[in-house]
Amino acid sequence: MDGRLQLRVQRYGWDRASARYDELWREALAPATQGVLRLAQLQPGQRVLDVACGSGVLTRAALAGVGPQGEAVGCDVSEGMVSVARASSPGCRFLRTDAQALGDMLPPAHFDVVLCGLGLMYMPDPEACVAAMAACLRPGGRLVVSVWGERRACGWSGVFPIVDARVQSEVCPMFFRLGGGDALRTALVGAGLAQVRTERIATTIGYPDAATACDAAFEGGPVALAYGRFDEPTRDAVRAEYLESLRPWARADGFGLPGEFVFGEGKRTPAAQPQ
Repeated sequence: MDGRLQLRVQRYGWDRASARYDELWREALAPATQGVLRLAQLQPGQRVLDVACGSGVLTRAALAGVGPQGEAVGCDVSEGMVSVARASSPGCRFLRTDAQALGDMLPPAHFDVVLCGLGLMYMPDPEACVAAMAACLRPGGRLVVSVWGERRACGWSGVFPIVDARVQSEVCPMFFRLGGGDALRTALVGAGLAQVRTERIATTIGYPDAATACDAAFEGGPVALAYGRFDEPTRDAVRAEYLESLRPWARADGFGLPGEFVFGEGKRTPAAQPQ
């Protein structure tokens, strides 16, 4: 998919998902949020940038970590997400921008810590985005990111082929690329970062019933734009197919889907020259 088209798909898709995203995903993604904060080791007075901030969950947590003398800025390509974040995040500042265009909106070498929680998978050129984030760091500053892991380790991944079978182009063509092997480490090293480290953790995403599982997949996530354009028979069909794909993880109280997160961190050295 053309990079510009992919950005539009993500922008308007997340605009559509923004109304229900927190309701459907905040609890499920809490281990990823907590993992990024653990690695960030935020200190009072630091300046923090949260890229692909979504509804501002991580941005708000960052502000709590750096305190009133610090700074927490969030940015996202979706105006809908930025609006939700602004309404619920007093003390934080938010911008609508593409991650690759950070240099057009923010001063270079300004932030002590840059975060990106589960955002790189949606970017047409994630390596370029990592480099742009690294350029926002002061010398000695740290970048901490998370991505979803291997496709085979994520029980909800069937949503993509189910939707892609009914649209002209893949919704998230490279979603799992950075979660495989050493791809995330390679991207961080390629951005000129030092002391690069990655880790992988397993998680379980619980849904109390079939309706909630389907709503999370189709209304609160990356396929929301495509799903919103389906007619009712097509919506019924994709929900039925998705629930069939979840049968291995059905339980008495709903579903318990396996998932996997990969975390990466690195430091910008004085000599680093992000590409």
